[in-house]
Amino acid sequence: MRVIILFTALAMSLFFIGCGGGTIQPNTNIVNNTNTPKTNTNNNPLFVPTPTPESTTNNAPTLSPVYKAYCDARVKNDEAALRRIYSSDAIRYFEEQMKQQKVKTISKYLEDEPISGKVCEVRNEQITGDKAIAEVRTEAYPNGVKTSFVKENGEWKLTGGSPVLDLGKPPAGNSNKAK
Repeated sequence: MRVIILFTALAMSLFFIGCGGGTIQPNTNIVNNTNTPKTNTNNNPLFVPTPTPESTTNNAPTLSPVYKAYCDARVKNDEAALRRIYSSDAIRYFEEQMKQQKVKTISKYLEDEPISGKVCEVRNEQITGDKAIAEVRTEAYPNGVKTSFVKENGEWKLTGGSPVLDLGKPPAGNSNKAK
């Protein structure tokens, strides 16, 4: 049985070699099968478009000073300034979380989001009554993230929330842990 299989394989090999005729020529009709994405997005189910950055509509003249004060307070670990910058609801939420995590300061509680002050930009503010949204950029969010603000006693404050996360108050699952 082995002899028959071996003989058949040898005969088929000789047949295919003989059918080629002459010298072997490179096939110039081979499709380039590289890992480069196809430009025709209609035919490529794996195509993921790169989101177009939102254009700047304004430089956040109202909210920019609040966020820049936040960046300065974080760089200096200025607890009093941070308490002035955040809304009363945000401070209440932070204090509850800090108590559970045995963290004594807001600066320590927020330390998972690095702020050096090198990148601290605000743009595209949208104010509706006593609520506002602006896109902020820091080292933690180099592409920017929409951040919520609220007006309390005539002053704009950070809420600690983001409409991107569909929150109107500080996030419920802060990953900060006592150290």
